Amino acid sequence: MADGDVDLAAAARELVAEAARFAGFGWMRATSGNLSVVLGRHPLRLAVTASGGDKGELAAGDIVLVDSAGRLLPSPGAGPATAGESPSRPAARPSAEAALHARLVAATGAGAVVHLHTLASVRAAGRHPGGLELAGLEMLKALGRPADGPATRLPVIQNSQDMAVLGDAALATLEPAVPALLVAGHGLYAWGEDLRSARRHAEAVDWLCALVTDG
Repeated sequence: MADGDVDLAAAARELVAEAARFAGFGWMRATSGNLSVVLGRHPLRLAVTASGGDKGELAAGDIVLVDSAGRLLPSPGAGPATAGESPSRPAARPSAEAALHARLVAATGAGAVVHLHTLASVRAAGRHPGGLELAGLEMLKALGRPADGPATRLPVIQNSQDMAVLGDAALATLEPAVPALLVAGHGLYAWGEDLRSARRHAEAVDWLCALVTDG
């Protein structure tokens, strides 16, 4: 493992714990959402929560390894044809959205990405399709933005089932100093240097979205 790379087993423990935390908030209902951690950058490899599982009940085997295009890679010790498989359940597979995680990581240098289906983020994106303009709020500090001064813009993009289209839209609208964006009718993406910082950013975004949609 190269210097700076993250161990898959350690990343899996983190991802399982964070998924359970977010599921407890009701932000990953009905198997929705996905979380990722960068394992290495040369080449880019990410550990990602598998598709289709209850995010409050994940285990280490529900974390898969993907490449820079979000494609499944064999986990260490597993053969290419059996990666993620067990006799008692089908092979774990990444969501198509893993490709967007990889593109966000490559574009921002983030170490982790969280994608959550929070009601507040969906409502806010629907009411503010051009993006949220936020100012004078202490919670902005959780995003690394000042509470006073010029407004901070939280981008909003339109949803697409084509991950290439969605990824292009996300990269085109990124605000370099804002570690998050909203997807209309879908939810939020937030990222950070690690899962804890990505969590902090996601919690702040949800709070801000709830504020602008209250009442």
